[in-house]
Amino acid sequence: MAELDIAPVAIHASYLVNLAGPDKELFARSVHVLQSELAVAPELGASYVNVHAGSHRGSGADVGVARLVEGLERSLADSAAAGTVPTIVVENSSGGGDTIVSTIEEMAAVLDAAGARGIDGRLGVCLDTAHLWGAGYDISTPRGIDSLLLEFDARIGLSRLLMVHFNDSHSPLGSRRDRHANIGDGRIGTAGLAHLLCHPALDHVAFLLETPGMEDGFDLVNMTRIADLAASRELSPGA
Repeated sequence: MAELDIAPVAIHASYLVNLAGPDKELFARSVHVLQSELAVAPELGASYVNVHAGSHRGSGADVGVARLVEGLERSLADSAAAGTVPTIVVENSSGGGDTIVSTIEEMAAVLDAAGARGIDGRLGVCLDTAHLWGAGYDISTPRGIDSLLLEFDARIGLSRLLMVHFNDSHSPLGSRRDRHANIGDGRIGTAGLAHLLCHPALDHVAFLLETPGMEDGFDLVNMTRIADLAASRELSPGA
């Protein structure tokens, strides 16, 4: 990574982490896992630790948000001062299975609550395009992307957006389902994704693929298609 100047590096915390739920044992284990990720990140040169917001498991979204922020605070409690350890980057959800933070409004509520606890400077946001689509954000057009970013900037501020998981989606719009697709093979399509990729307000944002078929050579296919999007070319065929 150093030789090829690949940066920033992010760790994706385990999918088993759930800081938003009422299960005390799982909550404690989730805090421990996130603390471990924060501790090991500097050894890997990682600037970010990406974590899902989690599921309230029937306890209600407001309770889930409060629980999540408590878990983030505990996870950061033993780490060094801000600026010397990785930033925790909270990811939006598609909204299925009682998951929280499927809307910009809920993400803003998390950051506001974190600010009240004095940890908002340690947090950033990751937007997953497939999750946005599943949650009902129509990002298939440039107009839809602009609307999303205007809302995000007004409620949160684009400087807090640190990562984008760049994916297409097999799920219907607003289905609250999470089925990632390779670039150009899903329902979001190329117009919106190209506009997001090349948006001048997002020059500071790290875009990361989170697409299927890695073992079958689709990382190269997707990277080639990303270059096609940036150059306004027809997408290259699949593997």
